[in-house]
Amino acid sequence: MLNAQAASALRPRIAHDVRGWLGIPVQRWRQLTQAGFFLLFVLAPVFDVFRLDLNLKHLILFGFDWTLGMDEFLAGEVSAGEAALNLVLRGFLPLLAVGGALIYVGWKWGRLYCGWLCPHFSVVETINQTLRRAIGKQSLWDKKRLPARNPDGSETPRDALWWFAVIPLVVAFAALWAVVLLTYLLPPAEVYGNLWNGTPTRNQAIFLGAASLAFFVEFMFARHLFCRYACAVGLFQSLAWMANDKAMVVGFKREHAKDCASCYSACDHVCPMRLNPRNVKRMMFACVQCGQCVDACDHTQQDNPHGTLLNWVHDLSAESEAAFNVRAARTIPIAQAPVRTMRKEN
Repeated sequence: MLNAQAASALRPRIAHDVRGWLGIPVQRWRQLTQAGFFLLFVLAPVFDVFRLDLNLKHLILFGFDWTLGMDEFLAGEVSAGEAALNLVLRGFLPLLAVGGALIYVGWKWGRLYCGWLCPHFSVVETINQTLRRAIGKQSLWDKKRLPARNPDGSETPRDALWWFAVIPLVVAFAALWAVVLLTYLLPPAEVYGNLWNGTPTRNQAIFLGAASLAFFVEFMFARHLFCRYACAVGLFQSLAWMANDKAMVVGFKREHAKDCASCYSACDHVCPMRLNPRNVKRMMFACVQCGQCVDACDHTQQDNPHGTLLNWVHDLSAESEAAFNVRAARTIPIAQAPVRTMRKEN
């Protein structure tokens, strides 16, 4: 039989392994999917997986020309009926299928694309963590510094020297995004060849300069605002998610809210979208389902006999979570928890 000391030593590992598949923690899976999709984002134009060629004036999909057939219609090679059918089959239906799949995933599970695949969000999280090392905040607009302590017991000390990593990293990401986006519009061999030889065309130089500047400003100052309010992909996923009361959501055991007194609001501090995970669903509109708050609760509540306080819930349990309004959610902690466990609503 394990003695108490050995059992205590095993608890962190057990808590860490609960959330995962095939023995791999959830956050490691998420890092792998993000890295894979980021590579796909960068290399898709290079291998003609997907791009819009402005020279050819049509899409290229998996190496094949994807046109709407309008050139054939204008040349009199097809009838108006055939042209209309081409528009439906090659234009409307593919867009409907892709958009429908994205909306269904959002309706069922939330913004999984954002938290698990989106290359922009990969940049957001990378800059968050680097900026935290420089100023103790994940965003320039955070009012307070984050504690150096991490949920797993390690520490991330603040050091202004990390500014020498933050600025070059933001500049590099901004330039990379500008170049990659240009390869979605022009032949990648031409773009990369001109850059390698230092001979971009005037229009290419203007695009790269303007896009790099715009991305620098966005990545440095407004990356969270973009994800919350400006990204159409994220916005429509959130709207679909909010419309389904039974959709997967992070549930909070409010009947044990007093147990949060033993924590330092770790779930708040780790959220890359700067949300309050213990809040009601209506206030979690921009949640990207990354699960970092759940993992943080696993670590900080590993000795809690009631178990972790944040868990993924769905169907009827999610419906109960969605039914809470702000006032009802506040009532339970006020009645059962010390005042210090309460937090100010955003």
